[in-house]
Amino acid sequence: MLQVNNIEVIYNKVILVLRGISFEVAPGQVVALLGPNGAGKSTTLKAISGLLRSELGEVTRGSILWEGHPIHNRYADDIVRQGIVQVIEGRPLFRHLTVEENLLVGAVAYEGGRNARNDLERVYTYFPRLKEFRKRTSGYLSGGEGQMLVIGRALMAHPRLLMLDEPSLGLAPMLVQEIFEIVREINEKEHVSILLVEQNARAALSLVDYGYVMENGRIVLDGPADQLAANEDIKEFYLGLTQLGERKSYRDVKHYKRRKRWLG
Repeated sequence: MLQVNNIEVIYNKVILVLRGISFEVAPGQVVALLGPNGAGKSTTLKAISGLLRSELGEVTRGSILWEGHPIHNRYADDIVRQGIVQVIEGRPLFRHLTVEENLLVGAVAYEGGRNARNDLERVYTYFPRLKEFRKRTSGYLSGGEGQMLVIGRALMAHPRLLMLDEPSLGLAPMLVQEIFEIVREINEKEHVSILLVEQNARAALSLVDYGYVMENGRIVLDGPADQLAANEDIKEFYLGLTQLGERKSYRDVKHYKRRKRWLG
């Protein structure tokens, strides 16, 4: 379905951000890109969705294939029409519009919005809170409600691959759990593939089938979610646990750097 083959990305023709990234997402699969800030996770999503152009970035090597066809040189609007939809980090909304008006904007990408009214009810089944607040100005929503709205708006476009960039950012753990459970339901009922970018490794690994760990523009570790969750390095550096299952203290910086052996 989606194949990312050894891509490099450069911003402003100078700054090398991705250094040979390769991974794939199969039909119906849920895949995570994990890693700290600055690892290149969001840049990877923008390379797939075509949003790099707006930030003076470009794929300078490798290829991105969608169902066997290259898309890395196409414009974002063309990529959306092929069923690849990115939910951007930070929950960007048309804040002067109502919840329902925001959803209707998302419908334009699918058949010009001809079935928008039916699709509204479909989205409301996943997010009943949005139906309750459908006439509310979206600028007054809470963080969790805003996250539900941007995911719902993406669903209005009938994605075949839904890319979520840091959906847990700034949300309370209970809200994160609720949203991730809805994402799992969407994956199962709609047969939508999910590509999830997250720093919250614990939440991500509870949802996904397979994960890739990124550091400094490279993929340094990958595997099925259960194997990654059991990996001692993942436990220590992303779940905050030592080998004894205790919470990790990061005061011992030398120990931290020495144990991060996959970067060698």
